[in-house]
Amino acid sequence: MNGTDLGRALRELRVASGKQAKVVARSAAMSPSKLSKIENGALAPSVLDVERVLTALEISKEMKEQLTEVARQVATEATAWRIYRRIGLYKHQEEIQAIEAQTTLLRVFQPSCIPGLLQTPEYVRGVQQGSELTDDALEKMIGARLRRQEVLYDRSRTFEFLITESAIRWKLIPAPMMAAQMDKLITMSRMSNIRIGIVPLSAAMPGLPTSSFVLFDCRLVIVEIPHAEITTSEMRDIELYVEKFQMFDRVALSGEDMWDLVAGIRDDFLREQETA
Repeated sequence: MNGTDLGRALRELRVASGKQAKVVARSAAMSPSKLSKIENGALAPSVLDVERVLTALEISKEMKEQLTEVARQVATEATAWRIYRRIGLYKHQEEIQAIEAQTTLLRVFQPSCIPGLLQTPEYVRGVQQGSELTDDALEKMIGARLRRQEVLYDRSRTFEFLITESAIRWKLIPAPMMAAQMDKLITMSRMSNIRIGIVPLSAAMPGLPTSSFVLFDCRLVIVEIPHAEITTSEMRDIELYVEKFQMFDRVALSGEDMWDLVAGIRDDFLREQETA
């Protein structure tokens, strides 16, 4: 089965369900036009697309696993950030939110900035500086990212974050705001379903902290590179990123050691403000 056949199968399942395309598209966090292109074979669906559509259709577990596996066999895709900016970064945030809603264990490795689920509004804005977003597009994106953070309070889900020390030291926003961001890291790490590890600069690096990535259970990985976002559900790729996460986790500081390190960095930012 190729992408066209898969799209046709999704259309047949939707018609059989009696659900209108616009209703399914809304539940699957995509536009009706995108769903139409998938069903007509004009656009090859990603694994995420297939999972969201099948969830919206309330398909049986067996059928869902079968069609998702077909999607996995053909899907490793890269989407340029310019495309997300063109269609609206806030829409992409909503797509990610839909994936997170179906995830029990989410693991994030971030060597370049604080993960989006842990960012303060000011930090979100700072990360997007120079992105050429309009004020309206920026506000929509910030709002969508902050709404994503609500999933952290679902105690039935587990979140593990690994962040390099250099990433939390980089001053993307003014020192007082960075201090507030450090406080948020400490506060969120005290939640029972959240574990935050900091990979210290003093540790012997077990490998190169190259690109940031997110593991959704053991079924999907999203990797961020400068010009694009790569999505893969190939098990060999997933195993590679699980191993990389575990490798850095072994040298990361967590619990009281993490709190002490982050509190020290926060105090550095506060002292910088006092002497400015």
